[in-house]
Amino acid sequence: MTNGFDPSPGDPIMENDLSYITETVCIIADKVYAHCQQRECFPEVEVDLEGGKFKSIRFKPGFIVDGTLIVTELPNRPNFKRVRFTLRIPYEITRTDGTVIEGFLPDILKDIVMFIPPARDEFEFRIVVETRSQVLDTPTELDGLLKFAVGTFLIIKVVGRVQLLIPAFGFCPEPPECEEFNQEEDICKQFDYEPFPDFFPPQFEDLFPETE
Repeated sequence: MTNGFDPSPGDPIMENDLSYITETVCIIADKVYAHCQQRECFPEVEVDLEGGKFKSIRFKPGFIVDGTLIVTELPNRPNFKRVRFTLRIPYEITRTDGTVIEGFLPDILKDIVMFIPPARDEFEFRIVVETRSQVLDTPTELDGLLKFAVGTFLIIKVVGRVQLLIPAFGFCPEPPECEEFNQEEDICKQFDYEPFPDFFPPQFEDLFPETE
């Protein structure tokens, strides 16, 4: 027990109650030194369905193409650098027969300025990109071609692995017991928890209470 608080399994920890902090600990973590957001739009992407029919589309995380990242100094602007790279976002189109067509959205060329402070030679800053892509309209099929528009949100980060001193609440409490999957669960047991339905049709005043 520390500061009158004895955490036990299931006890919530209030974020703003600093009296619950039991110690300060050093951890090694990826620290975000700088980040920025952008968005890209592709008004018309065309994909050959190769004789199939469209069912669905999903996007995978975008990545920086190998060999395209270039970070250079900026004259008369200390602590900031020019960052250039090519971003590529994969997608998978599933056809009605279950087969998948893999491809990429058009390459995104980035040329931006980011805060990157000076560091020892052995310290490495990494440029990390997170993407979220979504279809902006209903995909259309015409003459075996699938056409759709895509909007992509980007978050670009400068990340460095450092040692941080942070407050801690002690070790994590014991997790709850795992729930076993019971394939033969009694269907009547589930029915016992169903809410009781209305038996009778609604009256006029139930449907139009404002007319009373």
